[in-house]
Amino acid sequence: MALSGLRVLELAGLAPAPLCGMILADFGACVVRVDRAPRSAVAVDVQGRGKRSLALDLKRPPGAATLRRLCGGADVLIEPFRHGVMEKLGLGPEVLMHENPRLIYARLTGFGQTGKYAKSAGHDINYVALSGVLSKLGRKSENPYAPVNLLADFAGGGVLCAMGILIALYERTKSGKGQIIDASMVEGIAYISSFLWKTQSLGFWNRPRGENLLDSGAPFYETYRTSDGKFMAVGALEPQFYEQLLKGLGLDSDKLPDQLSFSDWPEMKKMFASIFAKKTQTEWCRIFDGTDACVTPVLSFDDAASHQHNKQRSSFIKNDQEEISPRPAPLLSRTPAVPSLKRDPFIGEHTEEILLEYGFTKNEIAQLYSDKVIEFNKPKANL
Repeated sequence: MALSGLRVLELAGLAPAPLCGMILADFGACVVRVDRAPRSAVAVDVQGRGKRSLALDLKRPPGAATLRRLCGGADVLIEPFRHGVMEKLGLGPEVLMHENPRLIYARLTGFGQTGKYAKSAGHDINYVALSGVLSKLGRKSENPYAPVNLLADFAGGGVLCAMGILIALYERTKSGKGQIIDASMVEGIAYISSFLWKTQSLGFWNRPRGENLLDSGAPFYETYRTSDGKFMAVGALEPQFYEQLLKGLGLDSDKLPDQLSFSDWPEMKKMFASIFAKKTQTEWCRIFDGTDACVTPVLSFDDAASHQHNKQRSSFIKNDQEEISPRPAPLLSRTPAVPSLKRDPFIGEHTEEILLEYGFTKNEIAQLYSDKVIEFNKPKANL
């Protein structure tokens, strides 16, 4: 695979960093998740596909020294802690990169390494709020709403951090040097929303929230309930697509207001809603499939995995526990991702084999285990 041979250490965290590590693992990197010891009862990383787990107590000097030694043989470190945590442990970039100048030190946080909120706690909704994007999300006369935790945690966090790592790795092929990545989720989601910022002068967002072209204001960019309680998604923006939408709905454009007549949008939405409510989702799919009306079913997770289009592309995969998840994207023609189909690792499951790979002796491992610096998730460790 494209990232085969790449050694990545991912310090265990929530949501964004695990996705970043999983992306790298899916495309061939050897990703070690450094879990906390003593371990909690349940692993919080549900994105451990293709990773191995080493349980290590970083709060104790021998544990911090162990990570320093691991970083000496790694290409990438992903750390998800608030500003200053790694420095307190003696594991800041100035230390680790002095010992390994080729290390890519990726710092993935909500607010970034500097600024007023750098040391503050937060979650996806806070980062989306501070980026300005949350102010654009929500229906007319309603509070802004966050679309679960997709935008900051995963799009602006995990995905952009992975992109930053790959950019830094490419630059390293020319300079031979690593560098620090300051991946702020606030800035990540702001960057992803560049289109929103750059279209303000075009009048896309002149009206109140929920009354604009792309925020549920337009009748032709909306979801509609069907007679069986399901939904259809409509995205007929261009005139030729809008014409196809009207045709499928049995409407005559000559007898309707202009598509961009804002004042008529509320009534048009009511009309569309009443028509969509007369047929089932399956019936509407028969009408619109194969057309350019930009009308598609709103699928549940179960339905998405079994939909004909997604099945034809093998867009979803099953692991050995029969759990369904999305196949890695994008699809590369020569070196596609080959995701692991094994279950996610237990905390500490691979501690011994990882340390051996990184040059630790069996005696050193036995001493770390005796000192309770590391943990194994096996009844009997082979020491």
